Amino acid sequence: MTRIGITGHSNLAAESVALVRRELAAALSPYAGEGLVGVSCLARGADQLFAEAVLDTGGALEVVLPSVDYRETKVKPDNLDQFDRLLMRAELVRYMPHRTAGEAAYADANETVLARIDRLFAVWDGRPSGGKGGTADAVEAARERGVPVEVIWPEGARRA
Repeated sequence: MTRIGITGHSNLAAESVALVRRELAAALSPYAGEGLVGVSCLARGADQLFAEAVLDTGGALEVVLPSVDYRETKVKPDNLDQFDRLLMRAELVRYMPHRTAGEAAYADANETVLARIDRLFAVWDGRPSGGKGGTADAVEAARERGVPVEVIWPEGARRA
């Protein structure tokens, strides 16, 4: 069994989505099948693209939600259907012990993902995080723990 986690930008430019989707599928292909477990916080953008790719390859999805109110307060109305579709397909959903989403909840969710994986995929442009618990922080924490990190940032990708 291979357990792969995801961290990445939630604000991918619309024209970058197909590029990132293709790169994620290619990166997951060596692990495809029943032995793959993808671990995601299911945020918009990279997390959801990764979750789709894991399921498309025949893998299982585990979700780590930062807080009890995450869906109600952080998932935008135009993303609710996609979020719910992926959440319903998860084999396991774990909530962090936070009532409300925020930097501490995101940092705890990142720590929980890192504790449950063999490697980390990072859909990351290499720039610093805008706050605690961002993509750069997750990459740094993974590297400090010796978790292999594969950065996925295809040519032409950009944030919105």
